[in-house]
Amino acid sequence: MGVSVPIVAIVVSFYLVAFLLAVGAERRRSTAAVVPDEYDEKTYCSYATDASTVYGLSAFVLLAVAQALLNGVTKCFCLGRGLMGGRSAKTLAIVFFAFSWASFVAAEACLLAGSARNAYHTKYRANFGIEHLSCATLRKGVFAAGAAITLLAMTTSVIYYWAHSMADTDGWVKHQN
Repeated sequence: MGVSVPIVAIVVSFYLVAFLLAVGAERRRSTAAVVPDEYDEKTYCSYATDASTVYGLSAFVLLAVAQALLNGVTKCFCLGRGLMGGRSAKTLAIVFFAFSWASFVAAEACLLAGSARNAYHTKYRANFGIEHLSCATLRKGVFAAGAAITLLAMTTSVIYYWAHSMADTDGWVKHQN
């Protein structure tokens, strides 16, 4: 199996769209304000749009699809014949396989935790002047970290695919006339 340009293009496009969605999620994080209730002497938290939760979950799904597609094509070292390449090609493929999965898990954790925390809205109410009401919101940078790690996952996954294809064919690619 040689490097397939359509597979690389599809996987990279999934990763880039996931990156853009994660950046969009960071920019559209929920904000909260303490608002007085118009009917009684209490205040409550009023939250702005919840779009970043949807963006974060969409990035989560696209990242998972890209990782599944790439590992399905390479058979994830579990199925198929063994790698034929020299020791350096096999070692490179194994190292980037591990880095690919580690960065994938880290990016998924940031995106899922950010989406879950952003979707959480407190329902606390307080009387005027009795206690300070703090509205829980997502910390700045969680989705940005997910976006950055998504780019790292894309890079390591493409290098893993390239190294796996080189080790799989022992560097030889069948040419068609």
